[in-house]
Amino acid sequence: MFKKQLTPEQALQRLKQYCAYQERCHAEVVDKLYQLGVWKKEHDAIIATLIEENYLNEERFALAYAGGKYRMKQWGRVKIKYELKQKQVSNYSINKALKQFDEEEYRQTLQKLANDKYALLKGEQYLVRKKKTMDYLIQRGYETDLITAAVNDIIKK
Repeated sequence: MFKKQLTPEQALQRLKQYCAYQERCHAEVVDKLYQLGVWKKEHDAIIATLIEENYLNEERFALAYAGGKYRMKQWGRVKIKYELKQKQVSNYSINKALKQFDEEEYRQTLQKLANDKYALLKGEQYLVRKKKTMDYLIQRGYETDLITAAVNDIIKK
C-alpha cells in the first residue's frame, strides 16, 4: 500500500505549518519531506522557498534549541554542541548559539547542580561521592575544567 503522493505545493503548505509550530533544523525538514513522499528532486526548491519566506532559519533554530536545553534541562555547552552537530547545524550557528549564555549564570548553574548532586550522595565515601558528582556533570555536558573547579569548591567548604 503506497502513500498518496503530495504535490510540491501541498508539501510546501504542510511544511509551512510544520515550521511555524516550532523552530526546525534543515535535517528535520528533509526528513519530513521524505515522510510526506516528496520526490528528492523537488526538495531543494521547497527548502529554498521555506528559507526565503523565513519559515526555516538555521541560526534561529540553533539559538532557540541551545537556549531551551540550557534553561529547561540545564545542559552544558558540550552536550548542546554535540546535539546540534547531530542535527547537522553549521559550526557558525552552533558557536553563535553557545555565545548567548552569560558566563556567570552558566557557572552558577553548574555549581548548583554540583552542590545538589553532592548533597544527594551523603552516605557515600568521599572519593565515590566526588567521582559520581563529576560523572553526573560530565553527562550533563559541562566542561571538565569547570566541573573540577566546582567540585573542588564544594569539598573546600
